[in-house]
Amino acid sequence: MPTNNFNINGLSSEQVLIAREKYGKNTLNYKQENNILDDIKKLVKEPMIILLFVAALIYLISGNIGDAIFLASAIVLVSIISIYQDSRSRNALQKLKKLSQPHCKVIRDGRVEEISSDDLVVGDSLMVEEGTSITADGIIVHSNDFSVNESILTGESLSVFKDKNKEDNLLFTGTTVASGLAIATVTHIGNETKLGKIGKSLESISEEKTPLELQITNFVKTMVISGSFVFILVWVINYFISYNLLDSLLKALTLAMSILPEEIPMAFTSFMAIGAWRLMKMGIVVKQMKTVETLGSATVICTDKTGTITENKMSLAKIYTLNSNRIVSPEAANEDEKELIKIAMWASEPIPFDAMEIALHQAYVDIKEKDERPNFKLIHEYPLGGKPPMMTHIFENTTGKRIIAAKGAPEALIAISNLTSAEKQEINNAIQSITSKGYRVLGVGDSNFKGTNFPKNQQEFKFNFIGIVAFYDPPKKNINKVFEDFYQAGISVKIITGDNAATTKAIAEQVAFKGFEHSISGDELMKLSEKELEESVMNTNIFTRMYPEAKLKIINALKAKNQIVAMTGDGVNDGPALKAAHIGIAMGKKGTEIAKQAASLILTEDDLSKMVDAIAMGRRIYTNLKKAIQYIISIHIPIILTVFIPLALGWIYPNILSPVHIIFLELIMGPTCSIIFENEPMEKNTMLQKPRPFTTTFFNWSELTTSIIQGIAITMGTLAIYQYSVYMAYDEALTRTMVFTVLITANIFLTLVNRSFYYSIFTTLKYKNNLVLLIIAITVAITGVLLFVPPLTRFFEFEALSISQLAISIAIGFISVIWYEFVKIKTRRTNTSVTL
Repeated sequence: MPTNNFNINGLSSEQVLIAREKYGKNTLNYKQENNILDDIKKLVKEPMIILLFVAALIYLISGNIGDAIFLASAIVLVSIISIYQDSRSRNALQKLKKLSQPHCKVIRDGRVEEISSDDLVVGDSLMVEEGTSITADGIIVHSNDFSVNESILTGESLSVFKDKNKEDNLLFTGTTVASGLAIATVTHIGNETKLGKIGKSLESISEEKTPLELQITNFVKTMVISGSFVFILVWVINYFISYNLLDSLLKALTLAMSILPEEIPMAFTSFMAIGAWRLMKMGIVVKQMKTVETLGSATVICTDKTGTITENKMSLAKIYTLNSNRIVSPEAANEDEKELIKIAMWASEPIPFDAMEIALHQAYVDIKEKDERPNFKLIHEYPLGGKPPMMTHIFENTTGKRIIAAKGAPEALIAISNLTSAEKQEINNAIQSITSKGYRVLGVGDSNFKGTNFPKNQQEFKFNFIGIVAFYDPPKKNINKVFEDFYQAGISVKIITGDNAATTKAIAEQVAFKGFEHSISGDELMKLSEKELEESVMNTNIFTRMYPEAKLKIINALKAKNQIVAMTGDGVNDGPALKAAHIGIAMGKKGTEIAKQAASLILTEDDLSKMVDAIAMGRRIYTNLKKAIQYIISIHIPIILTVFIPLALGWIYPNILSPVHIIFLELIMGPTCSIIFENEPMEKNTMLQKPRPFTTTFFNWSELTTSIIQGIAITMGTLAIYQYSVYMAYDEALTRTMVFTVLITANIFLTLVNRSFYYSIFTTLKYKNNLVLLIIAITVAITGVLLFVPPLTRFFEFEALSISQLAISIAIGFISVIWYEFVKIKTRRTNTSVTL
């Protein structure tokens, strides 16, 4: 077939450039944000920045110019780190947004081209077909059985039929094609479209927070409220002891700074955004950040068969005609069987994009001496529909010769053809014989309808059943390994297909699919009660002859059984189920725009093995984020208690740490949690564990207890060195130095120990994460400078340590953390099922 048989040339390359110069790009631009200014505004509201500013101001008023300058510098440094992290996250998301932009087809210079929707210009000849999203406003100039879903504009879910000769001949951005094909001349793009003009209201819509975001927000909020309460309490107590307003305020601010876990929200945002960017590099485009969070919890993968389990490289393998009652290969076809191939081709789209239709067009070329396709014009069509589905095309040439051809599920055509019981039995025997070998079958029929008053439904035609065309679509070479990986990760797999049970069972058996013996059809499933349905979806792994309502029912039933559902899809009919699934997965190559819009992530290579990688990445991100937050909690506890206990109990050196010490520790902790832990590789037992229940709270009591105990152990170390120093009659500066050294040492070893809560530190030291050594080296180097470079030592009110004092401080810091390695040994001994 010619690439364009609509006699439309479209714009020339020069006209496209002129139109783009005049009207701009086809993008929606509303709220213009200066990201740097927005980040600065957000920073000004951050509690930690406010506390630092107040502390710097108090130092300045008190005459401590050096401390004031240091805290002011800290404000700048914290702001730079925060802005850098925000920009890193934003850039990653911008790249993802660009990748997930829809594409469209246009006719330019007489050829059909696929372009990014951004590149559409006014005057373009936009070609839209079933399953695509309309990306500009336009006027229809050609159409075939064309209908559009305009619910995004009107709220009406029913499709509207449109034609160039009807009053309603306009297309609008954001609507989707429900059936048929149309070509429209683009009249408006970007903000000038109907959707663009009403789109201002979209600016005020904020995305709903995920459970994890809410948990983190609530935790941080709780800590801020607690910090505020303790701040006031300590301020009041100190004031009534010293009656020095500024000094008591400074002491209270020191404690408030130690309580605030401002690293947690930053870690969450950067982990999710950078995780999405890592997935993008693997060929997985994440459209919604919250999907990254959900990935690690997936318990069920619902997958299509064709193109997902199989290669989607259809070849016409067998044909069967009722007249000859034999099953042969196309090469051995007689005249009747060649006629079957011809009718099957006419029942296909004139410009085929489906793998089976491409195979039928090729088979037609192989058997026909003269190509009749250019002589016929499509005058009416019935898109794929019905239960089970079928489609009909009506062609006519200039002499009035008409071809009415239909293809679809064999049972759909058998039901509306005039067949005897014996003929039906012969057809069913042939179908059984063909499908048992894994072939996909279509029934083919034709009709002799006269006149132009075509029936509303294709099933009203009187069809002659001609025969069966059978295709072979081989399983993908890696699919066995993919299923093994899913099963090993505790994830069940279900096949949901429009194909028949026998073909699906044969393919499933070939790829060692669990549960291939039992299947249920769409019609059978729809008859089940709610309770029966929920039990059936849990116990059945193959669902055949599925249609949109049945697919949606399966997804909702699985969700009702507390399953976290991932579903792959590519067609128009997959849209509702993809939207309903926790993780909707569209195919990047063969997926329709509707499927891509409904999905939350897109596999650019249509390769299901990428979902194994995506789930592994989801688990890795979640695990590493949890490690980072547990680290933050563990290291904050000793800072809080080391500041509070000497003050509250009236020890000899009540103000052992000041704001400058706290902010220095904060500057070390920030990169540790958001750079080291984000870059940690996946632990080797990650994909051997069962999926994490999505309802599990991020701060569950068991893990929170671990962090609290680790924090208390480090506190015991810092207070022990404090009392040791007092016992040895060391002055305040030396005591402070030893306490600070214990904290720094504990921080370093806590980073190393908490890289895994299962494997030993000797195992994790072999992990490939160069940032660990880099950050630790920087920390050690800066600490050494503070302790042994006199001007800085004096500024931080430290005192140079002797070798024995330094060794004792390091030893206590090491012991206060390394004890957890014995807990890990016990964990490994009680969990021998995990591969070490």
